[in-house]
Amino acid sequence: MSATNVHYPWFKREDIDAFFALFQNNLANFVIITVTMLSMGFPASLVFGKVIPGAAVAVIFGNLYYAYMANRLAQKEKRTNVTALSYGISTPVMFIFLFGVLVPANAFTGDPQLAWKIALAAAFISGLIEVMASFTGKWVQRNIPRAAMLGALAGVALTFIAGEMLFTSFEMPVVGLFVLAVILLGIVGKVALPFKIPASLFAMIIGTGLAFSLGYADTGAIQEGFSHLGFYPILPSLDVFEGFQYLFGAMIALLAVILPITIYNAVETMNNVEAMKAEGDDYDVRECQAVDGIGTMVGSLFGGMFPTTVYIATIGSKKMGAGRGYSILNAGVFALAASFGIIAALSAIIPVAVVAPILVFVGISMVSSAFSKNKEKYYPAVAIAMLPYFANYLMTRFNNPAPEAIADLSPGIVPLGEGAMFTAIILGAMTVFIIDHQFHRAAVFSFAGAFLSFIGLMHAPNLQIAAAVDFAVGYTIVGFFLGGYYLKDVRSKHEQKQLKNTNAA
Repeated sequence: MSATNVHYPWFKREDIDAFFALFQNNLANFVIITVTMLSMGFPASLVFGKVIPGAAVAVIFGNLYYAYMANRLAQKEKRTNVTALSYGISTPVMFIFLFGVLVPANAFTGDPQLAWKIALAAAFISGLIEVMASFTGKWVQRNIPRAAMLGALAGVALTFIAGEMLFTSFEMPVVGLFVLAVILLGIVGKVALPFKIPASLFAMIIGTGLAFSLGYADTGAIQEGFSHLGFYPILPSLDVFEGFQYLFGAMIALLAVILPITIYNAVETMNNVEAMKAEGDDYDVRECQAVDGIGTMVGSLFGGMFPTTVYIATIGSKKMGAGRGYSILNAGVFALAASFGIIAALSAIIPVAVVAPILVFVGISMVSSAFSKNKEKYYPAVAIAMLPYFANYLMTRFNNPAPEAIADLSPGIVPLGEGAMFTAIILGAMTVFIIDHQFHRAAVFSFAGAFLSFIGLMHAPNLQIAAAVDFAVGYTIVGFFLGGYYLKDVRSKHEQKQLKNTNAA
């Protein structure tokens, strides 16, 4: 039996570069999670003892499973040049969970521990939805226009990722500008950096050195970082189940955030897996979506609250000639880094302004991608889908401390920002179908907007019947208006067909 198997190596030299590329991508996310949660007032014991180990469990699970899938594909196709899929925390979804789930949960409860449990429940539900989406993902992809989905995500990218992180970068202007230049040079300009170090890793090393040497960072942070070293056991907990009673109670409006961003995550996994198929590695899309969902659910049972996904960076790993070893190594390193406080130490030592420019690049790449992955005629749909999250950003940042300032700017900011993900998709989809003169499909999305507004998933602070009646009426009127144009087109085509038949007779 063994004679029929190919020798697919556990590790090879090409896995080294691919490992560093994948590791620094995940490390940047872990550092951002740590610094953001600590700045929000979440206790270090929770972040380092629960959140980071739990998120690491999700990363470990997926990396090992995708290494197993790579071996299975290698044996099936009798070849050794199979590359395991890159996997980790989804950066855009991570920001949604930080600012769209954790922040409102913390504001509502006033209890960081309880807010974390609600976010755990949200992550578990997100994972479950993605598992279910593995059976229906292609239907979603066919029926929700890409311009609407990517436009909604680009709104998050422009405000909470690129915009917010650019502000943070400029808190240390010398360091922030230099790191941003390194990222643009190495990643955007594709210029080789010294020793062929990946741009983001080079930026973090040099940027951190600059921050300390120029006095922007206190050397006490190094001592603080080392103080976080220790043993953080990776243990399961039942905290996720306590969060369910709040998620499906007072915080049920969070479903307006969880559902669409999970659908996006499932579609993005599908796109990235299909991109690898074009490179020669044909993985089962549905299995990959299920793995991402299960990985998210497993992570939530250990304290992690961030959905995971297949990375488009897999294509880069494929071009490097990587196999499965880089994925296995990534799992092992994160197991050690989370268990012994290495991530906690790095998060304390590396200033946020050093990591922030990397996320600026991520944000602008997402905005660029939203346009480049769509035909030019759909650019208006992408643009309009971005705007609800601009309102959501203003609402999130200023409505609680200065509600009168937001109201003075416009009374429409808050309702536009509530349920922004749904609003973005609805408006973007309507625009796509209007551009294509598919007025019946545009009308369907308008009626969907009316329903979501009526029950409070859009334009309302809470989920309830008759939550935003004026918006529901507005979408309903628009739906009938668009439906009228559809009927007019049908009648016009029928008359043209009759005229053609008459002329033929």
